[in-house]
Amino acid sequence: MSYGYSPTRRSFSSEYTKVGAEAMGDILEQETRRLSQSEQGTDTPNDTYTGMLNMERRGLKRFWDRVNGKGRRHVGILESLKNFACSSWLNILLAFVPTAWGFHFSKIGQNPEDVSIKHHLVTWSLCFLALIPLENLLDWGGEQMCHYLGRDLGDLLLISLNNAVEATLAIILLTKCELKLLQSTIVGVVLLHLLLVPGCSFLVHGARIWSQDLHPHNTELNQSLLVMGSLTLLVPAAYFAALDRGVSAGIGAAESIVNDTTRGNFLRISRGVAFILLLVYICSRIFLHDPPGDNNAFQVHPDAPEELKREELEFATLDPEANLWVCIAVLVVAVGVMAYTAEILVENVEFVRQKGNIQEEWFGLFLLPIVSFAADGAIAVGYFVQLILKLVLGTPVPPSSLAKARSIDLAIQFVLFWMPFIVLLGWWTGKPMSLLFDLFDVSVLLGACFLVNYITADKKTNWIEGLIMISFYTVIILAAWYYPGQAEVDDMNACLESVAQFIAEGGTSAPGKSGE
Repeated sequence: MSYGYSPTRRSFSSEYTKVGAEAMGDILEQETRRLSQSEQGTDTPNDTYTGMLNMERRGLKRFWDRVNGKGRRHVGILESLKNFACSSWLNILLAFVPTAWGFHFSKIGQNPEDVSIKHHLVTWSLCFLALIPLENLLDWGGEQMCHYLGRDLGDLLLISLNNAVEATLAIILLTKCELKLLQSTIVGVVLLHLLLVPGCSFLVHGARIWSQDLHPHNTELNQSLLVMGSLTLLVPAAYFAALDRGVSAGIGAAESIVNDTTRGNFLRISRGVAFILLLVYICSRIFLHDPPGDNNAFQVHPDAPEELKREELEFATLDPEANLWVCIAVLVVAVGVMAYTAEILVENVEFVRQKGNIQEEWFGLFLLPIVSFAADGAIAVGYFVQLILKLVLGTPVPPSSLAKARSIDLAIQFVLFWMPFIVLLGWWTGKPMSLLFDLFDVSVLLGACFLVNYITADKKTNWIEGLIMISFYTVIILAAWYYPGQAEVDDMNACLESVAQFIAEGGTSAPGKSGE
């Protein structure tokens, strides 16, 4: 996942020099042009409308020419596959994919109790190693797609691909109807991408520079989207807390609020909110990639940092190393293989919770997200070690002035797209998935969103702010280790047609089981 230094990115400085500063300036001016029609003259309304329409047509034609690779060297199928295979030495680890699957299939038909812990550990380790090259292929393939789609749409594609493992994990938990664990995992994934990943990036990359720049246009919108996503979870939690529990509202009493009527209301609220969140996310992507104004679609924002403009210039001028259709085919296959490998990995980490008697909150908030991100983390650590070795050996590696904060976009997509998608998928499959989350989960998520917004408010980051984000993440995980969960919410998320039936059978918040 491209959060930091990536050796697959070709050096652009030499190409920049070859083409010439004057030619590059002309291309950059064309790519970032933001003049409105009203600023170009005093044409009549009809002339203005015709001019705007012609500009839109030219912009669309330019985009399709770029997608079709017009004016660039055609890359053949065999050459594309060869470049995919040779894109990184990590691809050697693809041999672990069939090995991991073989270990998994070898236990089919056995009693789960007869499967040894050693077998679980070996299978999990093989899946972990298999995911590393798959994630790397997604990164490299997504980077090649940026040559055809531009940096804006390419980033959206990379974000969607990088969320594939976590989205698969969420769907697996939904099919198993482990709704409470699913909710904790959703919050855990968002916290991981909001605090730990960008915190480590800001800490490492900001250690050799006074401050790094964030994209101001994206950052301003991201702050609103983060608060919007967290507040939509606060509303159901506040609603549930405000319900009148009566004078003697013991669980199981006649006036208990934990009943089928209350859950039905929350399910209807959640499904309505899910549609609203999806609408907000789709509209936010339209605003980012096609902002108001003439000929603005898929163009670099004029206020974007200079390094980001140079990256877009690289994608616009240099030849890709893989064919468009080969990229699409490889990415589709890689996502499918990665999804099933991730499912095996999750299945073989379940024994940790069962054998270790770990709190469900900690397992969902920390362990499952970390496990799903482990392959990406290993790649990032490898790149970091490579960077350190270069510095130790005296190889000049200038620090980047552009902060690596794509993971924040991953968190936004997960909370505004994948979370409501899971709610609607649960509705379609008959799983009572709602947005009534544990109050502890909602509180820490809201706190994380406000902290990230404060840190990114000036559109700059530094290493101490990265340390602050990591520290707050550690505080949350430490508290989650001892947190037993909210019993009433556990019962409301019971995967049965009737909450009353679940409580009668000895549900989590049944008399004598509170806190258990």
